[in-house]
Amino acid sequence: MGLSATLSNALSGLTAASRAAEIVSANVSNAQTEGYGRRELALTAATLGGNGGGVAVSGVVRSVDQHTIGERRLADAELGQSGAGVAFFDRLEMLIGLPDDPASLAAKTTQLQAVLLEAASRPDSDTRLSAILTAATGLSDHINGASDQVQNLRMDADREIGQQVKTLNESLVRIADLNYEIRLQVGAGNDASGLMDQRQQLIDGVATFVPLNEVPRDNGQVALYTPGGAILLDGRPAEISFTTVGVIVPQMTQASGALSGLLINGQSISTTDNGPLSGGSLIELFAVRDDYATTAQSQLDAVARDLVERFEDPLVDPTLALGSPGLFTDAGGVLNVANELGLSGRLKINALVDPTAGGEIRLLRDGLGASVPGPVGNASIIQNLVDALEAPKIPASGGFSGAARSAVGLAGDFISHVNGKLRGAEANQSFASAKHDALKTIELRSGVDTDQEMQQLLLIERAYSANARVISTVDDMIQTLLGI
Repeated sequence: MGLSATLSNALSGLTAASRAAEIVSANVSNAQTEGYGRRELALTAATLGGNGGGVAVSGVVRSVDQHTIGERRLADAELGQSGAGVAFFDRLEMLIGLPDDPASLAAKTTQLQAVLLEAASRPDSDTRLSAILTAATGLSDHINGASDQVQNLRMDADREIGQQVKTLNESLVRIADLNYEIRLQVGAGNDASGLMDQRQQLIDGVATFVPLNEVPRDNGQVALYTPGGAILLDGRPAEISFTTVGVIVPQMTQASGALSGLLINGQSISTTDNGPLSGGSLIELFAVRDDYATTAQSQLDAVARDLVERFEDPLVDPTLALGSPGLFTDAGGVLNVANELGLSGRLKINALVDPTAGGEIRLLRDGLGASVPGPVGNASIIQNLVDALEAPKIPASGGFSGAARSAVGLAGDFISHVNGKLRGAEANQSFASAKHDALKTIELRSGVDTDQEMQQLLLIERAYSANARVISTVDDMIQTLLGI
């Protein structure tokens, strides 16, 4: 081999070593960067005039474990789904309150029972009669507030759906643009790894909303499908449509057309847990808005109905005229079972016993239909109110079990139901989190290993040094031949 060929080989080796050092440096500095794919230098043997010409850099290879990334993205979706459920039931439990919470539904029902018992022992005491009104109003207000907050939770879910759909659409457009740029760079023989990192970050960003499967296409491009069969990106990005609303009331549902569903490229799709986009936080938010919250509203309405019916019975208050409301009313009127939906938001104390509304507190003792004051020592109606609250009664609605229970027992069952749903959602979240963490660890392990990179850097330095020594030796030989 001539000196010129030797020099050319050594120079190509220096160039390759220098480029390899740059790649190692980039790998180490981005070891913790989300979406970064480890780079490897691709080398080939160079030829010059049919003879060996050293080494040539043929490109940069982005090395990622696509299978693990795909599994981790599905775990991201499961974690997002369980997180949305936990957030709802946690807030609902706070609204209803735990049994030992003095501001809970059960505690306020128990408080009403306690003040009724106290008043029955001293029916002549206006203070104790006022305590009944205060406790009953507090219970009614608590149920009203819970009903309002359940609808607020539906509103929050509706707004979050709109935001996730907006983010999903924007991300799909951006991913399609990156596909185009990557295709151009790959076609021109350039390194498109940086663009691929950006694309992976975008896909990871929406993987919690909707579960995604990434399918490779020509020239570094990818297509995105959901496990349910929806095509979100294959050449052109899909357009997902959703319309938020300004206010939600109990009567508004997706089935009635009052609330928006989802469209993909103008075609309506199912938003249930077996639909094409199911498995992430997006469809779980529909479950919150259209299932979990409506069930909670139904159960609140059942609790309100139970209270109204217990005190609307003429056997409890013989002074009540037929068709007259009792202590608890539907917006001041009698209960209409055909219009139960939203009753918990309309539950009101009968104005006849409220002095601030022109009523008389004595009617709690004398009876709501008593036109004249009765004996102040007569506790029979107050005792009837106590008995009505404690009487075992099978709930007529709300999906509760067919067992008879007191008003306090029904409130406790409602709290237990919510708590059970929360515990179940937390268990799902714990499982999804453990699965996600395990897959994330595997993904990181298959990514940049800084120890391995530093070992590689030592080899690169040796190669660089060896090629530099060859060049120095060739230089000495040339100077000797020239007599310098």
